[in-house]
Amino acid sequence: MVNQLFITGAGVSAESGIPTFRGVDGFWRIGSSNYTPQEMATRQMYIEKPAEFLLWYFKRFAKYRHIKPNKVHEWLSNKKLITQNIDGLDGKAGNESYIPIHGRLDKVTVFGHQEKHLELISAPWDQLQDEFASGCSEAVMKDLLLDAFRISKATLRPEKDVSLKPFVLLFDEYYTDMYRMCDALERLYRADVMIFMGTSFSVGITSIALEIALKNNADVHIVDPEPIDLGVNNARYHSMKATEFIELAAALGV
Repeated sequence: MVNQLFITGAGVSAESGIPTFRGVDGFWRIGSSNYTPQEMATRQMYIEKPAEFLLWYFKRFAKYRHIKPNKVHEWLSNKKLITQNIDGLDGKAGNESYIPIHGRLDKVTVFGHQEKHLELISAPWDQLQDEFASGCSEAVMKDLLLDAFRISKATLRPEKDVSLKPFVLLFDEYYTDMYRMCDALERLYRADVMIFMGTSFSVGITSIALEIALKNNADVHIVDPEPIDLGVNNARYHSMKATEFIELAAALGV
């Protein structure tokens, strides 16, 4: 039996209304008032300017926490899946074994060493939204965020084993078993076929996956409206949206 593995990126959730990262309206084109997204989405920024980081994260990501899965998520619900998305839509669609390799929007952890396995805690986004009155100033929002994430307003620095941190892999962090990296590697090495859907191949997990696919001579499918030519001989490119691909998947043997 052929072992298929799906690896998805932001393009899969775009049709649910969540912006991609590098498109015209993408997350990585929208910074804070003082910093670029690449500067904001770092552990260092969280440590040095937690209020600025948390306000940016809330506005750019937490606002999409109630978005519903689309038919691609539903189609993927019974498949082996590694997703780069933190939106949790695969779980909402019923996939109980998917690996959210970059974390989950609906969870936070106690702030600690990256190698330490930390408990996942429900994120306080809904509670905070209730507290953010209409017309609430950014200064008030920042104070409420600092309180919710247990950050001292005296030091304005997160404290290890006390403060909270969004469960998201940031640019200056690395894959660990908190993000189920061992599980992901096991799936990657076992895959006979890898199907990449809606990803720009600009993050680490896709490079790792391609390297393993080439080493193991796995078949590779790349699904994207404007796929990047990776120079991989055994890759098949499908210039289409993920929703279009799932209608052809059976005919392709996927």
